Amino acid sequence: MTQLETERLVLREPEQADLDALAEIFADPETMRHLGGYPRTRDQVQVGLDNMIRHWRRYDIGLFILMRKPDDVVLGRVGFLVWDPAVWANGLHNDVAEPYETELGWTVGREHWGRGYAPEAAVAARDWIFAEREALNRLISLISLENHASIRVAEKIGSRPGRIVEGPPFSDPTCVYELER
Repeated sequence: MTQLETERLVLREPEQADLDALAEIFADPETMRHLGGYPRTRDQVQVGLDNMIRHWRRYDIGLFILMRKPDDVVLGRVGFLVWDPAVWANGLHNDVAEPYETELGWTVGREHWGRGYAPEAAVAARDWIFAEREALNRLISLISLENHASIRVAEKIGSRPGRIVEGPPFSDPTCVYELER
């Protein structure tokens, strides 16, 4: 099982025991404003958690559970999704064949915003994936144009804005931020 650590954080693969913490994070309307626009029920979060675990098995990468040291409080998630950019289908909900885009994304619960957790975790994940996958030279981050906090995180980790995509599955115009090795 893959686990990464920074000075303040632990990033580890998801497990069923994470359901309660994730359900609390994804039930918050403000946290979900730029992630589909609506809070998730516990049952929806359970499906999402199952999909996160399946993504790791299928693609050997995925979203990590983001925890604070030393108390192991779950702060959110950070990590990778594979996407078919022709139709913007991702590996959480679909089987995506290569060649695909690899997204580096993050979600931090609202009570933990503004403490630098997202960029710290994203840098750890970025550095890990580039070390693990020598052939991977580019990451993307799909960010709503209205999500100014995530745009700042993308810029802090070295991403630059690319093209704008509109329409399903995105509820808002979304920028494809690009990060080259």
